[in-house]
Amino acid sequence: MSTFNTEMASSTDSSSPVDEEVRRLYERYQSAESNEERREIVLEMGKLDGQRHADIYAALEKE
Repeated sequence: MSTFNTEMASSTDSSSPVDEEVRRLYERYQSAESNEERREIVLEMGKLDGQRHADIYAALEKE
């Protein structure tokens, strides 16, 4: 199932910088060798997700 998702993500030509960062973090997470390394990556993902949500809410408030 994850192979399908990776193929779907790879087939998109117009990825935003945030999407590229998410992909990079996901790849790092998959290759992480320790739980501590995974934890650090998940924290980075959370920060990125929080910023993405803040940007969406800010855009909605401007409408």
